[in-house]
Amino acid sequence: MAESTEAVTDTFATLADPVRRYVLYYLSEQETPVSFDRLTTRVAAWRTDSTPDVVDDATLTEMRTALYHVHLPKLADLGVITYESNPGEIALTDDTVSLDPFLEPARRADLWTEPPSEQP
Repeated sequence: MAESTEAVTDTFATLADPVRRYVLYYLSEQETPVSFDRLTTRVAAWRTDSTPDVVDDATLTEMRTALYHVHLPKLADLGVITYESNPGEIALTDDTVSLDPFLEPARRADLWTEPPSEQP
């Protein structure tokens, strides 16, 4: 019982931060692993409510630092992403099923969008 309570607490703590949610949203849209820079740019754009091409260098530097030292390690510790601390490529693992019931409603609330549609 304590183990499942701890897992629920870890899940909510992980999803409580919008930057970690943005990371998960972006990775869930990708079919292949993404570069650290590409992820940083997309997350910074969402965080500043702008487009990737207008995010300034100071914001990108701040986001790189936060992702590298805080958010990616937390997501990796939870087992929902893989990444090389080099930094290399980042991808979701198959262990995101526990997040699914929470992730899509959060995406709609955060980004005012529906998830990408499945193509036949």
